[in-house]
Amino acid sequence: MSKMDNLRAMREARYAANAARGAERPTARRATPPVAPPEDAKPARRPAAAPAEAAPATEQLCGHRNMSGRTCTREQGHAAKSHRYS
Repeated sequence: MSKMDNLRAMREARYAANAARGAERPTARRATPPVAPPEDAKPARRPAAAPAEAAPATEQLCGHRNMSGRTCTREQGHAAKSHRYS
């Protein structure tokens, strides 16, 4: 067998193993719907600080989040089409 034949055989074996593993999985993971905790069990909310107190209005950030959780560091309402993440 050549190297390419070996690679093809390994790929086909991996595909068959993944297909067999997928067939073993149950179709429904949860049998019952999730139950919400009672209202009295929720912790009390703290009053949120006003954003004007934390920073002047000119220094507020855009706050857009990307898929990895980083936030945009440009000013709020920026005209640029792209975001700068940090």
